[in-house]
Amino acid sequence: MELRVTNQDREHVVEHVKAAYAEGRFDKYEFDERLGRAMTARTHGDLMPIMTELYGPQHHWHSIAAPPKAAARPAPKPHGLPADSNERVGGAAAHLLALLGLVIVGPLILLLTGGKTSPYIRHHAIEALNFHLTVLGATVLLPFTIVGIVLVPVIWVAAFVLAIVGGVAALAENDFRYPLTVRLVK
Repeated sequence: MELRVTNQDREHVVEHVKAAYAEGRFDKYEFDERLGRAMTARTHGDLMPIMTELYGPQHHWHSIAAPPKAAARPAPKPHGLPADSNERVGGAAAHLLALLGLVIVGPLILLLTGGKTSPYIRHHAIEALNFHLTVLGATVLLPFTIVGIVLVPVIWVAAFVLAIVGGVAALAENDFRYPLTVRLVK
């Protein structure tokens, strides 16, 4: 009489079948067939041929470790907050108003209005406000050095580009953090 398998034994083999399919070692039909056999196996004798097909006869299937699980993708939303279309537009506006010359005033207005009701808008408005305060500080302090005079236009171009990237990220419901930013506002 053959030893009966446990649910854990079946799941172990199913994980190996899934991993082999994900690696492209066989097609959908072969995957479905092996998966069906693994799920309905009653004895170790039913599972052995599946593992032999995957790894060859020289391996004992209990000694083969479970394949690594695929890592779950983190949510792209800032702080896991779901955002509707109005919130995404508000978050994007916090970044993009700088392009219209409302460098600090734009994110501040959005922080004080939409930021009170939407954590999503608040997050993006605070990020944009901190970045533009950092750029303003660099613009005021760097001209005291020769190198700073050359760097200020480069910083302005980078700020312009990063504001666009931040706006697009907010529309796409992605978290965005400006590089080299002093975060004064929390």
